[in-house]
Amino acid sequence: MKKRNWLIALIVVVIVAIGGGFGYYKYHQSTATTTTTSKVRSASATKKDINTRLVKTEIKAQSSETATLKKAVANKNYTVNNMYTKVNPYGVSPLSAKVIFQTSKAAKVSYTVVGKSSKTSISNTVNKYTTSHDLTVLGLYANTNNQVKIKVTYKDGTSTTKTIRLKTAKLPSALTDFKINVKKANKQKMVLGTGNSKLTFMVRTTISGSKQSKNLSFGMDADGNIRWYTTRPTSHIFKQLNNGHLLIWTKSNAKNSYFDELVEMDYTGKVYKTYKFNHKAWGKAKGSKKQNHNQVHHDVTELPNGDLIATVSDGGRTYVEDTMIVISHKTGKITKVINMKNILPAKFYTKYNATKSSKYMGKKDWFHQNSVYYDKKDKSLIISSRNQNLVMKIDYKTEKIKWILSGKKTSAWPKSYRKYLLKASGKIAWPGGQHAAIVDPSTLGKKNSLNVMIFNNNVAVGTTKKSLADSSGKYSEGVEYHINEKTKTISQVGSYGKSLGKKNFANIIGSNRYLSASNRLIDFGWLNNGKSANIIEYDLKSKQQVFNVELTGLPSGGYVYRAERFSLYPTKHTYGINE
Repeated sequence: MKKRNWLIALIVVVIVAIGGGFGYYKYHQSTATTTTTSKVRSASATKKDINTRLVKTEIKAQSSETATLKKAVANKNYTVNNMYTKVNPYGVSPLSAKVIFQTSKAAKVSYTVVGKSSKTSISNTVNKYTTSHDLTVLGLYANTNNQVKIKVTYKDGTSTTKTIRLKTAKLPSALTDFKINVKKANKQKMVLGTGNSKLTFMVRTTISGSKQSKNLSFGMDADGNIRWYTTRPTSHIFKQLNNGHLLIWTKSNAKNSYFDELVEMDYTGKVYKTYKFNHKAWGKAKGSKKQNHNQVHHDVTELPNGDLIATVSDGGRTYVEDTMIVISHKTGKITKVINMKNILPAKFYTKYNATKSSKYMGKKDWFHQNSVYYDKKDKSLIISSRNQNLVMKIDYKTEKIKWILSGKKTSAWPKSYRKYLLKASGKIAWPGGQHAAIVDPSTLGKKNSLNVMIFNNNVAVGTTKKSLADSSGKYSEGVEYHINEKTKTISQVGSYGKSLGKKNFANIIGSNRYLSASNRLIDFGWLNNGKSANIIEYDLKSKQQVFNVELTGLPSGGYVYRAERFSLYPTKHTYGINE
């Protein structure tokens, strides 16, 4: 009997142990997935954490400089023979100047910063006839007594020419501790704009940290000479708005280890708007250390109504870089939140393990959105996701998917999503870790048809199509596709970079920009572990280089995130202190 009772007791213990073990297993299964839950953070929580708002701190800080310039404009003692000049008028744009004077009769003014070689003189014309002249002179050389020729033309056709000198300081060490080497410059074929006013701008990837605040963004001419820069630290965001102003992601205090402001300013450094962000909005993942961070991480795009759409994180403890916010240009407040976890399959983020990084405080970088583009034709967003190897188009209002260009295997997609996948017509390069998806502007407005451009890093992140897996890491290239949005088919228009091979393979960052019907500008921004960059202007059809510049010896965190070709004098914009 005792033996029987002992056996019963033993069986009970075993059953309890097994049950307990199973329960422990199930418990740990559930706890193991608590950090990868399919629950999506609310839009209201994201808005509260990020808390964007307009502040006037910097406008007020510039009030003295603005008042000085306004007094100069009103002073009739400043004439053609006695011009008011001020280099670096707002203290943050050392290669810019203001030149102010009055004329007794209404006149228009043209002026030129005399270049050191052909196609490097930078000219601008103010076509409005007036007696008060407030000139914004841009494109000065550093450490030079610049020669500026000013022509005043009256309505009767008579004119007066005056030459003045504007002395500038030497470049800071942050712009001289690396080398710029122009290997090729066919100036006749380069897209340099009216008056040679277009510079090639290096947009830097300054990351958080007080020691990495000096990686300054700058613009160079066809000779590789720096002709514009700002002493304000910038990270990733350096855009030209529709009104001609610049939009930069910067710091409220240069000593801060984090970036916390989107600032709208002109090329002289005058501030028009400042959007302030909370910088400690992220909750940290379990077991990770606290750290400051940048809310805006890769891209901001201006919408037709002037509002801004920015790539951010949702503010939660689990995921990063998978959310967009729309910011009102009138109030500075967030009016819309688009969370990609609401759009793509839950398994893409709950089961993601393709990349690992410590810089996100233990969080999952499952999406890694690195660009957003607004297609005004059909009010849609074109989005690039590095870690999903995809470019996709969604309706801005409804967030419904229109199409997906995917480097993943078709089988990796749930059946309900496969109707959105673009089918290749002919051989194409599938996107792999790509960046900077934009539309060829010449194709805008065509019904159900557009060309999309990307910088294809050609990195197979996770499970991808075989052709992408086979070519991964061997080269990077700029690719232009034609998409038939009705039939959901895609073909390749052209590409550039494959012939350059592995020496121009960029594991991360880069851009491919439209310059003209024939010319494109490509940035291989991460070469030699980020110490070098190669920017090339090329002809899409002939694949011939017309401009090639190498940057070597770049400091840590100072990578060339993107290369842009912007005009110092956009045609839609009229410069002046009283605008």
